[in-house]
Order: sequence, then structure tokens, then C-alpha cells
Amino acid sequence: MEKTNLLRKLRVKRNRARLGGGDRRIKDQHDKGKLTARERIKVLVDPESFEEFDTFVIHRCHDFGMDQKHIFGDGVVTGCATIDGRIVYLYAQDFTTNGGSLSKTHAEKICKIMDMAMKVGAPVIGLADSGGARVQEGIDALAGYGDIFLRNVMASGVIPQISAIMGPCAGGAVYSPAITDFIIMNRQTSYMFVTGPKVVKTVLNETVSTEELGGALAHSTKSGVAQFMTETEEETLLVIRKIFSFLPSNNMEDPPYSVPTDLIERRCEELNGIIPENPNMPYDILDIIHNIVDDGDFLEVARDYAQNIVVGFARMNGHPVGIVANQPKVIAGVLDINSSIKGARFVRFCDAFNIPLIFLEDVPGFLPGSNQEHNGIIRNGAKLLYAIAEATVPKITVILRKAYGGAYIVMNSRHLRADVVYAWPTAEIAVMGSKGAAEIIFKKDSLQQKDPEGFMTQKEEEYQDKFENPYRAAEKGYIEDVIEPANTRFRLIRALEMLSGKKDRNPPRKHGNIPL
Repeated sequence: MEKTNLLRKLRVKRNRARLGGGDRRIKDQHDKGKLTARERIKVLVDPESFEEFDTFVIHRCHDFGMDQKHIFGDGVVTGCATIDGRIVYLYAQDFTTNGGSLSKTHAEKICKIMDMAMKVGAPVIGLADSGGARVQEGIDALAGYGDIFLRNVMASGVIPQISAIMGPCAGGAVYSPAITDFIIMNRQTSYMFVTGPKVVKTVLNETVSTEELGGALAHSTKSGVAQFMTETEEETLLVIRKIFSFLPSNNMEDPPYSVPTDLIERRCEELNGIIPENPNMPYDILDIIHNIVDDGDFLEVARDYAQNIVVGFARMNGHPVGIVANQPKVIAGVLDINSSIKGARFVRFCDAFNIPLIFLEDVPGFLPGSNQEHNGIIRNGAKLLYAIAEATVPKITVILRKAYGGAYIVMNSRHLRADVVYAWPTAEIAVMGSKGAAEIIFKKDSLQQKDPEGFMTQKEEEYQDKFENPYRAAEKGYIEDVIEPANTRFRLIRALEMLSGKKDRNPPRKHGNIPL
């Protein structure tokens, strides 16, 4: 009889814990179009795989009447589960309990699963839905955030960290997601900002809505804080699963292999005619990417930000790869501040987690202008150069069309330790375009000609013949081969197979000094 009572007591307490803030607050959450913390976990992980930790934890605050408000779990659900059979650790903040606000014990629960993840070598997924630091706890809540931030930094580059913003994320709370590898935001319900609209109005007398200041659209298109924007919570959770499918569990493992359903030798005949005859005409780089990767499946990262560069994950013969490609249909694919930062961040992530890199190059140069110069195109452009030169994973480049000036060097040229560089017959590898080059070299000579215009046209053509083709670079060994576009997929897969055992390392050092 005694055992029966003990089991009944356990079940009652567990059921109470699973209710979080109670039926009314759960209903409020649903009325906002939001799932509860446990409902989110159920969608995210494999069925029946979630093992919850610290279910009965309560806060230790006695001030401002908090000693009368104890709810099991203290506003966050933590534990371990599997996704596609692979171990992950995760936490989901529970907005039904004290608005998901972070207390010291709330933070300790998160820190515990982060510590376990580091020991095991498994990713951490955080589902944020919180009103921020619990005001009643004062500095203890701030200390809790600091403890989490430290673990985010220590885990960076060791285990993948993914953050989904499922509701509010304000103040100091934003810095934990900011340190992680990927942030997903929901267009309908999530926002992030350091200071809210009321503070902005008080301090700057600027009127701005929550959505304009820190909504998903703002952070996906303007700030670049979020790498993915979704329409529903279910989509958010499925995107996490999709990202996870390309990533190893830690920096000591290889990315997960999937048995390919696409042919290695599949030719892409449409690529033979995809580059316009007019070198100034745009085309969509995504058409090339979808043609060459396995089954046309490409997960674009930061799709709505700095669209002149495209980055994302795909598979080649079943093996995950990271793709970095200039996008000619957006400001001609030039490199600017935002695209350089976007590319550098992605390259460094792939290098940290052993994901080979493929570069598809069609770049006329860096974006000119006082706005770019004054905002640091030199320093920020150097970030991309630094990240690519530093990377030791297999690195392959295909020069599709333009490869001009410093941008040619930066986009994984032979000079930055590219392992294999291919070029299409349409490649133009030169210091600059023929028109600009002819003006610099022959401008004075043209003034002495009877037909200056005809003379300059002739010199432009001469420059084109000498430099605006891939063969001068091939003669000097700067590229391995000029390949048929339709055969690009096959050649890339063969190169990746050849490089599968690559071992490269940087000089011993504490760390380099990337131009932040």
C-alpha cells in the first residue's frame, strides 16, 4: 500500500510538472499560434526519444513574494533525445511559467545539458521563448546568463549549436543565440533586440514597432542575425532537423553520409549553355547549384541576406558539402561588406566541422564607393580572405565566368591553398575587364591615333584574347583543368573522392587575429 501511494504521488507531481504554468496559460500560448515547450520538443525529435532532466527543479528566490510561486521545471524543459537516431541535447523555454524568464536555477538546468553535450560530443539545440532575466532575482539571473554565454563560447567549433527563436528574446538573452552557429526565427511570433521599442522611444525619441525593430524579417534581411526565417513553428522545427542532417555530432567526426540516389556520372547538359554570350548579362547561380548537387537538394543559409553571395549545404555522392557561390543576378555578384561577412562565417563553420567546401566563382570584383570604404570593406573583405586561407578542409573552386582582381584571389584561388581549381571555357581570369584594362594601358597611345575609338576597341579585343579566358591561368598551373560545364558534377565528385584523406594544418598558435 505504501509503494502504491509513493507511485501515485510521483505521477501526480509529474503530471503537475508537465502542465507548466497551467491550463489557462497553455491556452493563451495556443491562442497566440504557439506550441508549448514540450509540444515543440515532440515535433522536433524522434518519437518517444526524449529523456527529460530536472523535471522537479524549482527556483530558490525568496524576494518579492517569489517564495509563494513555485512551479516545477522553473520555466525551461531540458533533456536528451535523438534526431534521425543521433543523440542531441536540448532545452525549450516554457513561456507559460513566469514568462519563460531566466532564473539562476533555470540557467543551471541549461548549463547542465550543455556540459553533458560537451562530454558526450553531441549538438545542443535551444528553443528560446523567454521574457528575459527574472527581475525578482537581480544579479543571480544575470550570473545565470553569464554562465550560459561562457559555455556557448567554449562549445563553439566543438559541437554544433542551433538556436530557434520561438517567441520573445530580448536584452542579454539575445547573446546566447548570437554565439551559436545558426538562428531560426518565425515570421509570426519571434523577435530579438537588445533594447525594446519603449527604450528606443525614451532614449532616441524614435518610434518603431516590435516587428520593425527586431522581427524575423528585419533580422533575416537587414541585420543578418538570423540565417533562416519560417512561417510556422512546425516549419521552424523541421528546418532544425534539416540542418542537423548535414552536420557531424562534433568536430572530431565526419559529416553524416547518406546512400546516394543520384548518379555520379550524371551529365548536366543545360549547363553547357547557361552562361549568356553577353558577359554583362545575369543568370541565376541556383540553377547551376541545383543541377550539380545530389537530387537538386540544396539548403540555402541566410537566403534573404546579402543575396549577392549564396551559401548553403548539399550532398555530392551522399557526402555533405558546403557551397559558396557568387550570385550574378544580384549586383552582378560583387563582393561587398555584408556578403564577405556572410561568406566568411559560413566557411569557418564548415571548416570547424569537417565539411568540404565548393566555390562557384563569377565575381567582377569588390563593390566600389565611399559607403563601402567608410564602413570597412577593406577590413570586412579581409574576413572572407582570412577564413578561406585558414580553412584546412578540402577546397575546390570552379571558375564559371568572371574572376577579376583581388576578388579572384579571395574566392578560394590556388594562392589561398585551394586544392583543386577548375574553370569553364567561359572563364575570364584577369586583373580587370578588358575595357578598363585597355583604358589604363593604352589611353595615352589612343590620343595619337586617327581613330582613337577603333584603336581602343582593337586593344580591348587584344586584352580579351590574352587574358579574358582560362588558358593563360592553365598554362601557369593556377588551375588544374578547363572542363566541360555538363561534366562539372562528375569532376567535383571525383575531386572530393581524391581529397577525402586530406590532412592539412595551420602553424601552432593560440589563435589567429581575424580582422574583426
